[in-house]
Amino acid sequence: MTVHVVVTDHETQIVDNVRHKEQEAERLSAEIVTAAAKYEREELQKMEHESKYSGGTELSGDQWRLVQGDCVEECVALDDEEVDLSVFSPPFLSLYTYTPSERDMGNSTDPTQFLEHMNFLIDELLRVTKPGRICAVHCAQVATTLATHGVIGLRDFRGMLIAGFVDRGWVYHGEVTIDKDPQAQAIRTHAKGLLFVQLKKDGSWLRPGFADYIVAFRKPGDNAVPILPDITNDQWIEWARPIWYGIKESDTLNVREARSSDDDRHICALQLETIERCIRLWSNPGELVFSPFAGIGSEGYVAIKHDRRFFGIELKERYAEVAARNLERAEDKIIQPALFERPAISVNTEEI
Repeated sequence: MTVHVVVTDHETQIVDNVRHKEQEAERLSAEIVTAAAKYEREELQKMEHESKYSGGTELSGDQWRLVQGDCVEECVALDDEEVDLSVFSPPFLSLYTYTPSERDMGNSTDPTQFLEHMNFLIDELLRVTKPGRICAVHCAQVATTLATHGVIGLRDFRGMLIAGFVDRGWVYHGEVTIDKDPQAQAIRTHAKGLLFVQLKKDGSWLRPGFADYIVAFRKPGDNAVPILPDITNDQWIEWARPIWYGIKESDTLNVREARSSDDDRHICALQLETIERCIRLWSNPGELVFSPFAGIGSEGYVAIKHDRRFFGIELKERYAEVAARNLERAEDKIIQPALFERPAISVNTEEI
């Protein structure tokens, strides 16, 4: 059926304008389809590249080794019962995404998938740790959002980790809560439950800020070499408290040099004093400290500073490069004081 639309001379410009817009819409639609097809091809190529594991690059110094690669696969570099202490901060479910790799545990679709992947690492940690020694895991609870989860609330990430480690054979040894500034969290996250406006509007939404936790797990068996912490009784009284106060949230390595354009979220470096307490409490000088999520090298930096050896694994190449530089700096700081020490002056007492 043919439809004829009659227009006046004055309406001809309107018809021409409609036809022009129609042509423009068809052109834009074709360009969008072309761009989408190109994007899909690039993503498929990226996924294919990611599926071909190309990790295993090793960097090293006098007191440290760092492997850029998958934390589970690269654990093969460690012998059975070689590690004296593990200290690390795992990805917090899918809260932070650091790489597009399918090997990144932070890319899990839900907590079940995350724990399924994490279990492989928990098994490896048990294998490489000496009997009676500690694995110290840094974590925090994870918020749920209305847009993503359908409800504003919390997920018990700390509880998930405890259950996962215990189920895989570890002993739940203890934990410490690390005090955090709720105002800093409110400014950073804009969490509804921390805002002053809710204090004046509806207190039912108010909630405490999130604490950090160090959850300690012990490998079953007897410790063969006693750990002799180099701390005073007063320090022990302070560190034995169930809550650690006064740890500065800014006490981290510089994360700026590790940021890149493909960072999906952000780098979350662990506070150096938190790491220091773990290392000084649960390892001896000269022993091996391990981090399967080395990031920018915070755990290794502190380990070297306190005369421990370090082995770390980091999936993201950029972070591994920055970590290596930080580990080199830690060694340099140990060497430099010796270079500038004044030589001893010998005195011939026979001439006096």
